[in-house]
Amino acid sequence: MSAFFQDQPHKKRLFFLIIMSLLLISGALLFNRPEQTKSIHVSFPNGQVLKAEVADTPEKLLFGLAFRNYLEDDEGMLYIFDESASHQVWTKEFRIPVDILWVDESKLVVHIVEAAPPCSSDPCPWYGPPPQNARYIIEANAGFVKKAEVKLGEPLKFILRM
Repeated sequence: MSAFFQDQPHKKRLFFLIIMSLLLISGALLFNRPEQTKSIHVSFPNGQVLKAEVADTPEKLLFGLAFRNYLEDDEGMLYIFDESASHQVWTKEFRIPVDILWVDESKLVVHIVEAAPPCSSDPCPWYGPPPQNARYIIEANAGFVKKAEVKLGEPLKFILRM
């Protein structure tokens, strides 16, 4: 063991935490690139279509749109959870404000948060839980909810291909 760690166990822990943090961030940047993600088209009642990246892996569910500098007006992310529940999300390390939609298993909109701001320092606020369980969450650029005229209870159309 190096002399750096011999008499100072707290330095060893700090070093370990720094290395783990760097691995997590580099993994997020490497495995969460848009070009490596499946996408799906989500249709809204007013005819608006959102091309959504599918977040269906633990890494993508954890990081979502974090570290993104830009998102096209008609692009977003669809989080797919294993089960319906009172899912919450945050905008930790987001760089753009987003609209957030919670959608139940019947693909009905059950909760909406508009223009959730990015958060780069703790504590970051959590959004949700929805008033009823949701199976999916959709995030899009702030303003998309108004543009697509999204309302509670509206049905969305998308087909999941597994």
